[in-house]
Amino acid sequence: MADSTLSLLLQGYAWLPDRRRRTGGAPVRTRLLGKRVIALHGPHAVRFFYDEDHVHRHGALPEPVIDTLFGQGAVHTLDGEPHRVRKGMFLHVLKDPEGVRALTDRVALEWKDAVAGWADRDRVVLFDEVAGVLTRAVHAWAGVPLPEGEADGVARDLVAMVDGFASAGPRQLRARAARRRQERRLARLVQRERADGGTGAAHGAGATPFRTVVHHRDAGGAPLDPRTAAVEVLNILRPTVAVSWFTAFAAHALHRWPEHRAALRGGDPGYALAFAQEVRRFYPFAPFVGGLAADRLEWEGRTIRPGTLVLLDLYGQNHDPDLWPRPYVFDPARFHGTPVRPDELVPQGGGDPATGHRCPGEDITLALLSALAVLLSGLAYRVPEQDLSIPLHRVPTAPRSGFVITGVR
Repeated sequence: MADSTLSLLLQGYAWLPDRRRRTGGAPVRTRLLGKRVIALHGPHAVRFFYDEDHVHRHGALPEPVIDTLFGQGAVHTLDGEPHRVRKGMFLHVLKDPEGVRALTDRVALEWKDAVAGWADRDRVVLFDEVAGVLTRAVHAWAGVPLPEGEADGVARDLVAMVDGFASAGPRQLRARAARRRQERRLARLVQRERADGGTGAAHGAGATPFRTVVHHRDAGGAPLDPRTAAVEVLNILRPTVAVSWFTAFAAHALHRWPEHRAALRGGDPGYALAFAQEVRRFYPFAPFVGGLAADRLEWEGRTIRPGTLVLLDLYGQNHDPDLWPRPYVFDPARFHGTPVRPDELVPQGGGDPATGHRCPGEDITLALLSALAVLLSGLAYRVPEQDLSIPLHRVPTAPRSGFVITGVR
């Protein structure tokens, strides 16, 4: 069986959909880095993949991904009871409706402050500016100290961790260096908080997401060591700043299909949410997720041997015409007033966030993207000539120019 590592690196998001077309839609069998792989697709595959009796995460993630995107010892690498206990901490922090509103309000405040300075500038790279807005907002909301003079550098590091996780060469090296810097910074803050704050500030009055992580106790009853606590604080900060990618895509959509501006300005929160969902479906973010077969498994009459790397197709499923009529048409109406099935729309993975590995921050992503889309729709600016192409071979991808705007008012 030929190894597909080079093809994946060359094709990026298009690799798995292309292989599926060649197999007539059957599961794709191949090798990546010499390891046996089977790639599954569709809502039934989502349910199969996120059943822990079928697929485990421990040992599945390549070291370059752990050392850039998630961090050693992160919740993403756990299974069973250790995963459920650690995941419960994130659910407490990230799915509280009041907390989501507070973060959204803080982002709107930071956006207002940022926009006030854009009118005096010849050009604004929207991706970079939104990363700064989100970095300042999430630190303030989470209770993580961030001196103003350090904010731009921290924003660049948080972006670099995401930008370099799927690459080799300079982007990977930048991502690793960024993670080392930020883990050291946050581990020092964890130690300072524990020295100053005791153990009683995880919940109730005075609690913040940062303190919740600092004082969390894992399945064995022990607090996280300072470096692991820093890793999990980053797993709150980094995904929030990653909304920069979706915001750049939202700006791209409003530029290509400006008729959506008026609808977003109309004050219907349901439409803003539908627009955000369609941005997440239409534009490329995560190509797939992976785990290891926990035992000898059967899938559609095919045997999966223990230890096989099982991939779940995300980008391809979000463009499957059997699920999404006219999948390459940008159409927020498909989500307006229509319930979203969690095993169909999977831009950030699937499953149950309470019991499985589904991202617990999706509520925050949707709330922030909805709010930022409305703010963008109300902003007057020009889009000068630039390269707005979105290369599918690059993971993660974004408009090449970062989406430059001028004449902001």
